[in-house]
Amino acid sequence: MSKNLVIVESPAKAKTIAKYLGKDFTVKSSFGHIRDLPKKGMSVDIANNFTPAYEVTPDKKKTVAELRAAAKTAEMVWLASDEDREGEAIAWHLSEVLKLKPTNTKRIVFHEITKPAIEAAVKNPRALDVALVNAQQARRVLDRIVGYELSPVLWKKVRTGLSAGRVQSVAVRLIVERERDIETFTPEVTFKVTALFTLQDGTELKAQATTVYKNEASAKTFLEALATSECQIADVAKTPGTRSPSAPFTTSTLQQEASRKLGFSPKQTMMLAQRLYEEGKITYMRTDSVNLSTIAVAAMAELVEKTYGKDYVQARKFKTKAAGAQEAHEAIRPTNATELEAGADAQQKKLYKLIWQRAVASQMTPAKIEKTTITIAASKTKDTLEAKGEVVQFPGFLKVYGDSAKKEEGLLPEVASGDPLTLTTAEAEQAYSRAPARYTEASLVRKLEELGIGRPSTYAPTISTVQDRGYVEKADVVGGERQVIRLKITDGAIDRTQAVEPIPDDKGKMVPTDIGKVVTDFLIEHFRTVIDYDFTKDVEQEFDDIADGKVAWQDMLSKFYGPFHKTVDGAADISRAEAMQSRPLGTDPKSGRPVSARFGRYGAMVQMGDAEDEEKPKFASIPSGMNIDTITLEQALELFKLPRVLGVTDDGQNIEANIGRFGPYIKIGSGYVSLGKEDPYRVTLETAQELIKADTEKRAKMTIQEFPDAGIKVLNGRFGPYITDGKKNAKIPKDTEPAKLTLEDCKKLLEAAPARGARKRRTRK
Repeated sequence: MSKNLVIVESPAKAKTIAKYLGKDFTVKSSFGHIRDLPKKGMSVDIANNFTPAYEVTPDKKKTVAELRAAAKTAEMVWLASDEDREGEAIAWHLSEVLKLKPTNTKRIVFHEITKPAIEAAVKNPRALDVALVNAQQARRVLDRIVGYELSPVLWKKVRTGLSAGRVQSVAVRLIVERERDIETFTPEVTFKVTALFTLQDGTELKAQATTVYKNEASAKTFLEALATSECQIADVAKTPGTRSPSAPFTTSTLQQEASRKLGFSPKQTMMLAQRLYEEGKITYMRTDSVNLSTIAVAAMAELVEKTYGKDYVQARKFKTKAAGAQEAHEAIRPTNATELEAGADAQQKKLYKLIWQRAVASQMTPAKIEKTTITIAASKTKDTLEAKGEVVQFPGFLKVYGDSAKKEEGLLPEVASGDPLTLTTAEAEQAYSRAPARYTEASLVRKLEELGIGRPSTYAPTISTVQDRGYVEKADVVGGERQVIRLKITDGAIDRTQAVEPIPDDKGKMVPTDIGKVVTDFLIEHFRTVIDYDFTKDVEQEFDDIADGKVAWQDMLSKFYGPFHKTVDGAADISRAEAMQSRPLGTDPKSGRPVSARFGRYGAMVQMGDAEDEEKPKFASIPSGMNIDTITLEQALELFKLPRVLGVTDDGQNIEANIGRFGPYIKIGSGYVSLGKEDPYRVTLETAQELIKADTEKRAKMTIQEFPDAGIKVLNGRFGPYITDGKKNAKIPKDTEPAKLTLEDCKKLLEAAPARGARKRRTRK
């Protein structure tokens, strides 16, 4: 065994670091955390000063045994996990579990995996930073307390299996509140005028009225005046300007830009960045700092001068604005600026290029731009029109972006004040103001960062969690249509037309589900403090204070727990009906019974009548495309028409059309057939019978053999033939003919097959 044992948290990181250390060093991986709070139970002794009951996770027992054996024979153990709080906690858990002695244990940190950085770290070891460990413990314990005390309240009052979290619930609240802002938004209607003019040399000039008209009459008045006016250039203003490069990436800005330019989700971005970091290609990717080291700045300045020339170099330092920005010492940058391409696959290469461009551009001169504004006057109105354009006179940092650094945007013709113009055409089009934009994953990250909620390492898992829990879904919202009025000058007269304009679809946006809304409303009503924006922000500041050694972590938890637990205890008096927050829709005109929308055990539903009535209430599921907040009485009454009996089979079973969790369907006895795109309110018996026939034929093709007495079938499946008894599935050997299998053969294969859920999960490489 080597004299020195280096422990890191990632096998890929271990492999890269091993290249830079000599034969006296052995590098091993802990594969992340080796110890954590158990998945089941609170595992926090609140009465005993919030002592956490950590355990070695079952999948890490073999790893711990190997590390313990290696540590016993090593003269020195070097803990080299990441330099943030999470990494410090991993190092501390290793020290505790492996029973490492301070005399032969050293902690080393680095923000990039390069030979100079590793050698410098080994020369400058330090002790474990207990304050950082305590900040991480406080976060872990607080989140466990919130989750394990609040989630059971949701199980009892709303639905089993729900969960609440300090950061995830706030993220859902943001999305729910934005959706309701959209639902209640009333667009402002205006008219925007555009015109096309011709100069004396035949050159065309497009302009837009500087006034946005509030109604059709005022827009028409302006067009009428414009149609009979003499027009000329009133003013030409050229303004020099500059466009400066952005700061190098932080975790948040990298996630946002990768989403905008590459279409990557925050989770995907962080996975790719992790791989690039472990391969030594970029600096540490969990950071809220925009600082760059002096060495890195000098290296990039040298590269820029060599590649583009001295005029393009402007070395600069950026100041970190985020409060408590201390997760790492540098922004995300390439470890070697001269390496123009890096990454094991196409996605890694794209992300690396994005990081390289942003970092290098930050050390370049601003782009010089000349902005031109041409003002056009008409003789019979005081309202003017403007044409705007800009020319990039010196690309500066834009040079590094290649095609993005285009020289001209809306280049305008050379004109002078007083030049006459001939009106070719003009048009006023009705425009609608836009509702607040739904969040994308990237814009949600930006909002969380603005509010000070969470930290760089929490954004991606938070966004994944709220989707996995079913509170939010990434969906395409169909825009629909609307009427648009257009006024156009034709042969000196105003021609008015009406057209149907499609409203653009909202693609890939974060949309709350009904259960997400119900849970959010419940938490705001009864646990406002927990999902209050300022509270969540203040908690992050308290974690920072713990990391700085200003506050004891148990004191911080004690201050929080008393009021929180009292609120949880008070939730016992909340009725289930109150938690569901039923929304009245009106009265059924036929029966006079009240109709309402609410969330039930099986999802969003409408209800006719009350539980106290002599006649039992009627219920109907709210289908996809409708929700509790917006469903109308008329729509609800339609839902009560289901199930519809379309007819009867030859053996006397009803053929019914209905809507379920997975869409519209036909029910025949205990069997189901999807209706696909057919409307369950209007589908005919004939169409239903055709669908049933097609489904029967499809199922017949699936069945190769059947042993009814034993309940065993040999079927054609998605991945080939297989045997099933309804409880277990068994693969058929490749050299076996499925049609020739006997009952005994099937039984033997089923007996040898693993039980459902017992198969090992594939490990993503």
